[in-house]
Amino acid sequence: MQQAHTTPPAVLPLKIRQLRGILCPFLLLCCVPAWPSPNAGGFNVTEIAEGVFVHAGVHVPVDAPGHEDIANVGFIIGERCVAVVDTGGSVAIGWKLLDAIRSKTTLPVCYVINSHVHYDHLLGNAAFRDTGAKFAGHANLADAVTGSRDFFLKQFAADLGDAPDATSVVGPTIGVDGRMQLDLGNRVIELQAHPPAHTATDLSVYDVRTRTLFAGDLLFMERLPILDGSLRGWLKVLPELEAIPAGRVVPGHGPASAPWPEAVADQRRYLERLLTDVKDAIAAGQFIEDALDSVGWDEQDKWLLFEETHRRNVTRAFTELEWE
Repeated sequence: MQQAHTTPPAVLPLKIRQLRGILCPFLLLCCVPAWPSPNAGGFNVTEIAEGVFVHAGVHVPVDAPGHEDIANVGFIIGERCVAVVDTGGSVAIGWKLLDAIRSKTTLPVCYVINSHVHYDHLLGNAAFRDTGAKFAGHANLADAVTGSRDFFLKQFAADLGDAPDATSVVGPTIGVDGRMQLDLGNRVIELQAHPPAHTATDLSVYDVRTRTLFAGDLLFMERLPILDGSLRGWLKVLPELEAIPAGRVVPGHGPASAPWPEAVADQRRYLERLLTDVKDAIAAGQFIEDALDSVGWDEQDKWLLFEETHRRNVTRAFTELEWE
């Protein structure tokens, strides 16, 4: 059941608001509510197309038990080797994913590809350190991981295994600037780096054989999108994704797969509404605290975890647009 619309707290000074905007996606893992464990039923993967497997994450808040398993992760099997697309939010999830791969094929993992810098998509990388795989991501991802490493080690130590250290947070060795093709053995996948949108490190993966697009968090379904990069940029990236001739998509959060490009409709509506309402609020001379309580609330019943994310999105959008 959706929570009732409540009045937001007073807005903090700008520097504190900006800091809150950076930290909110990764809330401190304390004072955790009693959410049921989503992993009790095991770690299942679904073959959504020939040789393409996806584990669908669960919809719980990022400060609740199960936060390490909220992202969709998957793998693609070629004739020579396997490519992994995202590894989950903990080393334990990474190991479960590796076990799932080994249950489907004896071929080695040659690539681990991260769609962006957020913890829930890459903290499982450490499980693949000894596989011989090469790690790939957006050209900006290596620096983003370096800049986030201390934060991850402090706030997600429990998700990084026993005695975590700097080597527990594994970044890319291959940086993608523009487009890159990888051959898994008679199976080509195309990696595309995108300009700032959900984050400044967004990368999509396209399996040519099955016309399957791994969109990462450039596409949210069911769960409200999180804006960490650029609202205008995200809306500009969507036509780039739609130009990819995919027939199905794996969103970063939501079902294991969905028809493409139909799957983007709800997210586009929300982002466009966010843009329009924030621009109107600024034009009307509203302060940000007013916008937090007026922008986009008719979307509340259309998304899961709306209360946890929407005000933060309004803050980020307002900050981006107020000086235009």
